[in-house]
Amino acid sequence: MKRMHIHLRVADLAQNIRFYSALFAAEPTVVKDDYAKWMLDDPRLNFAISTRTAETGLDHLGFQVDEAEELHEMQQRLAAADLPIESQAGTACCYARSDKHWTVDPQGIAWESYHTLDSIPTFNEAADAVAEGSACCAPSAPVAVPVKISIKPKAAASCGTASNNGSTSCC
Repeated sequence: MKRMHIHLRVADLAQNIRFYSALFAAEPTVVKDDYAKWMLDDPRLNFAISTRTAETGLDHLGFQVDEAEELHEMQQRLAAADLPIESQAGTACCYARSDKHWTVDPQGIAWESYHTLDSIPTFNEAADAVAEGSACCAPSAPVAVPVKISIKPKAAASCGTASNNGSTSCC
């Protein structure tokens, strides 16, 4: 079974743990000095936050799978999207060892498909190593996409604002 994965970079871990615990009506299943994760069943979501970079916002999206066969299926789906894929076997990231496949969508958003093999005591192999520009682990080299597009979230004020015809827009 697949579980949607979202990883955000945050400035204040404690403040965000309070917010997301209230939003999800659940405490995180993992809390470290620089990281927290909720494994939710409704919706089926692996939601992670970390403070490993100064930049805040979306780090990456993905799917966590329960079985190696499902990971192979996700690799085939990524291949069908006709974008470059980087595969990582037994890599250490986010206090876990996993097999992974990475790609970047046409907007430049990193997508990770992975199967967790075990938990580990550090964020990654080198406890204080951080992939440049990423709070989490990322492909060892940037996955090339035809057009490089900067990942910038829409301004919060634009969501729910009224247009000229009186309707409201939403994210």
